[in-house]
Amino acid sequence: MKVNYKRLMDAEIEKIKAAGKKPSLLLHACCAPCSSAVLEVLSDVFDITLFFYNPNISPESEFNFRLDELKRLTGDMNLSDISIIAPKYNNDEFSEIAKGFENIAEGGARCKKCYRLRLSRAVEYAKNNGFDYITTTLSISPHKNADWLNETGKELSDAQGVKYLYSDFKKGEGYKRSCELSKHYNLYRQDYCGCIYSKNLQKEKM
Repeated sequence: MKVNYKRLMDAEIEKIKAAGKKPSLLLHACCAPCSSAVLEVLSDVFDITLFFYNPNISPESEFNFRLDELKRLTGDMNLSDISIIAPKYNNDEFSEIAKGFENIAEGGARCKKCYRLRLSRAVEYAKNNGFDYITTTLSISPHKNADWLNETGKELSDAQGVKYLYSDFKKGEGYKRSCELSKHYNLYRQDYCGCIYSKNLQKEKM
């Protein structure tokens, strides 16, 4: 039976609201457009810190531009109190886990390994810095596998003793809302996921 991750998230949020406290959440952020609608949903429920760890992005100038857009977004959404943690760019970390999977189609095994790389680092940071919850904005994209993201995130979080917030942010017109907010805030919407392989695939489609 397919799991409804949005329903699980909504139930957890209702429990948190009933408790009357704002727990801390480390939110792995892939980019500003995806973060926009997610922040709209979660900012009143959690004390959020954004974690911009995306070594898959290439080239470095693209990484820096996406990070700058994320910083601009939090200001424009009047969420400037939200901190953004951005580990130093190191594309070699992604290249290492992508070895042997360079020619796999987007959405396949290479992407699954990429999810794990990014979530592993995020969970580690959450554990070491005492966060109550962790989740990622990635599930808002219709191109990302929510089952893989939630299964991997839960496995890694359980191992570190951090609560994983199940999510499928694309549901309930979440992706549509991210597009609306991107237009409203004039956000840069990239035309490829981030890695050189997805960029080359996009070029082939043109």
